[in-house]
Amino acid sequence: MTELLRKPSGKAGKVHDITPASAGWGYVGFGLYRLKRGEAASEQTGETEVILVLVEGKARISGSGKKFGELGDRMSVFERTPPHCVYIPAGSDWSAEATTDCVLAICTAPAMPGREAQQIGPEGISFVERGKGANTRYIYPIAMEDRDVADSLLVTEVFTPSGNWSSYPPHRHDEDNYPEMTYLEETYYHRLNPARGFGFQRVFTEDGSLDETMAVSDGDVVLVPRGHHPCGVPHGYEMYYLNVMAGPMRKWRFQNHPDHDWIYQRDNS
Repeated sequence: MTELLRKPSGKAGKVHDITPASAGWGYVGFGLYRLKRGEAASEQTGETEVILVLVEGKARISGSGKKFGELGDRMSVFERTPPHCVYIPAGSDWSAEATTDCVLAICTAPAMPGREAQQIGPEGISFVERGKGANTRYIYPIAMEDRDVADSLLVTEVFTPSGNWSSYPPHRHDEDNYPEMTYLEETYYHRLNPARGFGFQRVFTEDGSLDETMAVSDGDVVLVPRGHHPCGVPHGYEMYYLNVMAGPMRKWRFQNHPDHDWIYQRDNS
């Protein structure tokens, strides 16, 4: 199994625990809890800021001395309702108690203390259509750069319909060369509907030094340390993914693959 494809460690508890050290990079961390009703999770944030995303189910969330109460309303991510999310600053802590079975994502990146803990969704998160034809997908931009809700983290959800492609045409953001491009590491947490489905993701550089194509199952995470990273889902299945990005600058500037940029130019002319 490629090192870029991370399978969940089990079906309960903290099933993903990706850190910069385990990923071999410098910024992005991603954790995922699968909790039964009545179970709880808690962590110190340390030198990272955290965005908690209730992927599915409901939980009572507290953090940095604040109680946010019971959050969450979609029992399946494929209901496509906007997610309930909470920002927790560095140098603090958070806790969650599941009030139904729930799936809780923990998105992290380096930050300094100072921001206030706050709820950042579902209010303020709009449903955006992107692309054309078999490249159509739907976005919930949870914490992109137009929302001043974090120091480093960029977080978004994407729904890719049956038979469609996403993160396409292939693009990369692996050079610290603003404004042309920003260096951003990225994780993809994939879900499939029905869950027995599969999808594909290719991570590749233009010089061929990295070229990995992975079949992803429901619950897998793909690491994107550099290069282009399109994904697709076969007919009959729908794909969801939660993206976490971070780097030295909280801006998303990318460049399309030169061989395939004509598709973007055609569709956006």
